[in-house]
Amino acid sequence: MNLKNLFLDYCENQQFEINQNQIEIINKLKDYYQKNFNQNLLDKIFKRKNNKLGFYLTGDVGVGKTMILNFFFEKIKQKKLRLHFNEFMIRFHDSIFLNNEKENGINRFVKNLNKQADIIYFDEFQVTNIVDAMILGKLFQRIFEKNIRVIFSSNIIINDLYKDGLQREQFIPFIKILKNNCYQNKLSIKEDYRSSEYSNLDRYLFPINKSNNFIFNKYFHKFTKNKKKSSKSINIKGREITLENFYEGVVKFKFEELCGRNLGSEDYIMIAKNCVFIFIENLPHFDENNSDQQQRFITLIDIIYENKIPLMITSQIDLGLLKSSKIMVEPFKRTVSRLYELTSMRYV
Repeated sequence: MNLKNLFLDYCENQQFEINQNQIEIINKLKDYYQKNFNQNLLDKIFKRKNNKLGFYLTGDVGVGKTMILNFFFEKIKQKKLRLHFNEFMIRFHDSIFLNNEKENGINRFVKNLNKQADIIYFDEFQVTNIVDAMILGKLFQRIFEKNIRVIFSSNIIINDLYKDGLQREQFIPFIKILKNNCYQNKLSIKEDYRSSEYSNLDRYLFPINKSNNFIFNKYFHKFTKNKKKSSKSINIKGREITLENFYEGVVKFKFEELCGRNLGSEDYIMIAKNCVFIFIENLPHFDENNSDQQQRFITLIDIIYENKIPLMITSQIDLGLLKSSKIMVEPFKRTVSRLYELTSMRYV
């Protein structure tokens, strides 16, 4: 697989700027692929001691990490699985709950995973949940023992994952496992391609005032014209979530409805599956007093982005000036970058 030439052709066809730093990452992905999938018989019998099954790509938001790894992943012919990390952990916890076991449950889950994929791809990897943090060491140790390859993109280096999180000492074994089993590379580019390409924020309105509220509601009426209003109920493992302002997939929420109550990734995934356009009112400032709401908002935007759902938002402050709680500074950079795209008129 001549990955470099394929990538150059891809950039030309997509009219993407060719960047030398990205080419260097492509060359490293080629080496990773050859070591893991293009081994000769002797290599398979005598596994190279220094070979690693993981590829962890880090870098600032909007530099093209996802674009590169998406391209690479599409070229892989082996059994493969691309999952949002939240979805992956939901699958894991469901498996443990259904089988009512823990230690053997990890083995059972990874055994089934091995049947589905030779390689797994987690885009924009991060850990914010204490329950996940405590289990990841044993889980990924077993994944690598089963010879499953894993590629990650993240704007957080391995050493800084779950930084300042609760009981982080229980997370340290997972960091060691990642470092021992992953090639860690950084993509360094000064420009945030996402925010520069989608700089015209047609659907991000600030400040919150009478004029912007009028524009917001005008857009909502435009997108719901001739659509039937209903009260949509979603059942998630016995919990009922009701979407009050629901018009055949177009839905309007106040920020508090989505992030001011105890909702999680599983809830947001189900909401996203039922929506084609989402309007959110009254996005607040973020600081230490509402960091729990900010964490939910980060998860929500990740899932909305994964499902390619356009957004319209009213906010108290300019998107580029949104502040963050200390613990969420790094993951929130990705959220802001994605909001540039999701609220641009070019994203419909």
